[in-house]
Amino acid sequence: MSSGSRNRGRILVSKVGLDGHDRGVKVLARMLRDEGFEVIALGIRQTPAQVASVAKTNDVEVVGLSILSGAHVGLAQSVRRELDALGCNHVPLVVGGVIPREDAAALKEAGVYRAFHPGDTGIDPAFTATVLDELVAVSRGGEHAEHGQGETSAVATGSENIVPLDSHRARSDTAGQPPVSGATGR
Repeated sequence: MSSGSRNRGRILVSKVGLDGHDRGVKVLARMLRDEGFEVIALGIRQTPAQVASVAKTNDVEVVGLSILSGAHVGLAQSVRRELDALGCNHVPLVVGGVIPREDAAALKEAGVYRAFHPGDTGIDPAFTATVLDELVAVSRGGEHAEHGQGETSAVATGSENIVPLDSHRARSDTAGQPPVSGATGR
């Protein structure tokens, strides 16, 4: 693990809608965990309301969506709306997957803080971790992330059941502890 055992932030990653392709999001979740982030992976076929509810309940600092279905703008709008309705407007929303660069403006308008496009960085753990460090700082600083203040470009997305939802502990139980490994372990 590059960053030792410190917790760099709590990240929720999920697949929303009917997209069932999850290999990339699994790779990303493992990579983020190895870089020192606590990762909550919801898995496939989540609704925007489910994502927002888990984000609120677990006090996450960044929500990442992996979308390969082509429905990224509408799904991002729905997740952003649900997050805002629960008072999580300070939590940056990022999307990745098969996201065309020409959709960057629409995603920014939808409240996406940053979009990760195929081929931007490959799987570069240090770069991805640096981007997420910046997003965690935005969340902790309470800036209003809905306005898409970040760049809307960068990394191919992915995730894994690092912290399965049913085994996740409340934030107050994990403060100061290293990220929790899920069912897959190391």
